[in-house]
Amino acid sequence: MDRYDSWAGVYDSIYAYVREDIPFYVDAAKRAGGPVLELGCGTGRVTIPIAEAGVDVVGLDSSEAMLEAASRKLEQASPKGAVTLTHGDMASLPDELSGRFALVIVPFRGFLSLLTVPDQEQTLHGIRRSLAPGGRLVFNVFVPDLRMLVEDGDAAHHLRDVTDPETGRRLVVWHQSSHDNYNQVIFVRLIVDALDDVGKVAERVYHDYELRYVHRWEMHHLLVRCGFEVLDLFGDFDGSEFDETSGEMVWVAGAASPR
Repeated sequence: MDRYDSWAGVYDSIYAYVREDIPFYVDAAKRAGGPVLELGCGTGRVTIPIAEAGVDVVGLDSSEAMLEAASRKLEQASPKGAVTLTHGDMASLPDELSGRFALVIVPFRGFLSLLTVPDQEQTLHGIRRSLAPGGRLVFNVFVPDLRMLVEDGDAAHHLRDVTDPETGRRLVVWHQSSHDNYNQVIFVRLIVDALDDVGKVAERVYHDYELRYVHRWEMHHLLVRCGFEVLDLFGDFDGSEFDETSGEMVWVAGAASPR
């Protein structure tokens, strides 16, 4: 069982508010012309809009349950581009993907699920092999916040209230985290309370996951070390310049030319 399988039933409800990155990735896909490889495609939040824009896309995810959710959503969509959903690990991309893609994307901070430097390097080498000549890698990660990294790990903070679009249930989502700053790993727990008609908690579910945060120049050097050339670094999905106020790092990279 994959660590993200338990997310499949609530992922779209919890993260329905995350929409600002979709036009950015769809535009990148249209400019690339396809085919596109999306790593960590989950329930198809970005995959399906890319296909609806007429671009062929392969979505890869380690969770079969998430891919099944994406497949169900595809049945209700109107993709103009071909969609292939593939079960796999982004750190071990299969050889049959080599040299195929005009664009590889890792939206919504999916790169941070790689918890060791060797996994990060192995993934980047695999992505580079997957790119067609002139292809690009586009992905986003958050900027580490020093206040976040010293946050009390015992305190649960209210994140948001959401409504499950399928069941109509009200969900109250709490966020709790602790940090191993030596290894740059954040241990996150989302607590999801499902409320009944009178506002009592009918069900409480815990979703635990880990992220390895990266700093700006650390990420830059990782890309260069793995054979990429950094083409752009944006501070948000509107294409604004990255600066000291940015909360997001949106990277655009291509395979570096041989020296």
